Amino acid sequence: MAKKSKIRTPIVCVMGHVDHGKTSLLDKIRGSSVVSTEAGAITQHIGATLVPLDAITHMSGALSKVSVNVPGLLFIDTPGHHAFTTLRARGGALADMAIVVVDINEGFRPQTIEALQILRNYKTPFVIAANKIDRIHGWRVQKDQPFNKTFAQQNERVQGILETKVYELVGKLSDLGFNSERFDRVSDFARNICIVPTSALTGEGIPDILMVLVGLAQRYMTESLKVSADGPGAGTVLEVKEERGLGMTLDLILYDGTLAVGDEIVVAGNEEIIETKVRSLLKPRPMKEILIEERFERVRSVTAAAGIKVAAPKLDGVIAGSPLRVVRGPNRDEVVEQVRHEVQDIQVTLSDLGIIIRADTIGALEALSKELEGHQIQVMRAAVGPVTRHDVIEAGTIKDPLYSAILAFNTPVLPDAIDTLADASMSHVSIFEGGVIYQLIDDYVEWRDAKKQELERQRFEKLIMPAKIRILPDCVFRQSNPAVVGVRVLGGKLQSDVDLILTNGKKIGHLKQIQAKNETVHEVDAGREVAISIEGPTVGRQIDVGDDLYVDIPERHVKVIEREMLDLLNPSMREILEEFTYLKRREDPFWGK
Repeated sequence: MAKKSKIRTPIVCVMGHVDHGKTSLLDKIRGSSVVSTEAGAITQHIGATLVPLDAITHMSGALSKVSVNVPGLLFIDTPGHHAFTTLRARGGALADMAIVVVDINEGFRPQTIEALQILRNYKTPFVIAANKIDRIHGWRVQKDQPFNKTFAQQNERVQGILETKVYELVGKLSDLGFNSERFDRVSDFARNICIVPTSALTGEGIPDILMVLVGLAQRYMTESLKVSADGPGAGTVLEVKEERGLGMTLDLILYDGTLAVGDEIVVAGNEEIIETKVRSLLKPRPMKEILIEERFERVRSVTAAAGIKVAAPKLDGVIAGSPLRVVRGPNRDEVVEQVRHEVQDIQVTLSDLGIIIRADTIGALEALSKELEGHQIQVMRAAVGPVTRHDVIEAGTIKDPLYSAILAFNTPVLPDAIDTLADASMSHVSIFEGGVIYQLIDDYVEWRDAKKQELERQRFEKLIMPAKIRILPDCVFRQSNPAVVGVRVLGGKLQSDVDLILTNGKKIGHLKQIQAKNETVHEVDAGREVAISIEGPTVGRQIDVGDDLYVDIPERHVKVIEREMLDLLNPSMREILEEFTYLKRREDPFWGK
């Protein structure tokens, strides 16, 4: 018998910069006050809220005149873009659409831009909620009204300010490669991003954003939203946590099929694939949020799409972002293999040489990897979970010191890793922790560039640099063993502990020490007059007053200087290098090349 198909609820992810009003926007839609329960009014957890079509129709009267077969909207509220990258389905993004919330008065901030880059990478349609219009000076509040009605009630000055702010957003989106326009002026929704001016506080513009989302789903997603109504359930684990009286539970987004009490399920753990049976299903009531719902409704089964809490044995160690699959009939091995393959199929490009990255979920790991790729930063190893001692040891053995780093995105560093890091042999390894990708990458790049400069400086110091000197008259302090004479540095940089030759190429001896104003120094620049001691020659025989001498640069040093460091030489050094190499290449044209 053919499986029944139905149109599932589209999944909408809410993204944007901290404190731009993401949770407040959902609060207005569902009539709750989640924002007041969150520490510092910033969302600390992920939640899912089902908003049925009748509630949307009630808020947005325009939909009552149109035939709509989308059953409602399932909103995911998230800290930053965490849920979006956690929600994966068969190697892609699970969210069908997104709302990017932007404070219209502040404009785009780094996290907003990061969210847009992630949406572009996953090719996910989105709308911009230009929030906090009620904060525009002189705004006349029209509670819960559609945008056009409230806009008509504003005076010309306020309307002008809003238009300017919207076009600032249009300009910024254009810079980022997106075509956009205020939603009521968009004729082709497939080519233009809708900007909907809203106020999460007063409800203005909220009916419009719901209408745009339902319209987008209805017009462009009907085919992709078809799911098997009675097939085995498929979902993504949002969060793993312990609940009093239930033990370990999974907050799950079910995006296909049906999940029932007693079903055998397969999920991925940190160490292995976990097989267990559903003991109970707890569903938040419509318009309630899965995280703060105190009285869940116990259900026997649930059909996609839905946010559901799953209680079952053996859930310790389940990875957030793991696929969950229901086993039906004899397909157990096939399902286990599917889950294993999906977990292993992390979309991360690995190189033989690169940094180590860790993240709390599979999707977050992919998002971090994608951004690193955009910055031409190679990744050698990528894994879900906390930073371990093994990670530190592995980073310590990486040959290129610029890659001796671990990036930990939204995931802790274990105590044994911290202890290993304290070991002197691991002092060159650095760990960067954070919950914002761009900040994490910026910190690493800053460290890498500083380290690169330090390595170049050290390498520069070890190289014998070009220099030319002249023995000054009346400045022969000792004739031999060693000869001590006064010299002027004609060009380049004179260093101690180098060999010297005459301008005809004849080897003279070894410059042991440099003294300037009765103090021993290791190097002096062009123009200085100093005393030097030379082992080997006798003044009046091998060398004499008025002689010019070159520092004898080893051939391998000349190769490094000419190939890699020529731009770092000052004009004086470059001139002396040219004289010295000309001298050497008269006999051997390929010397130092």
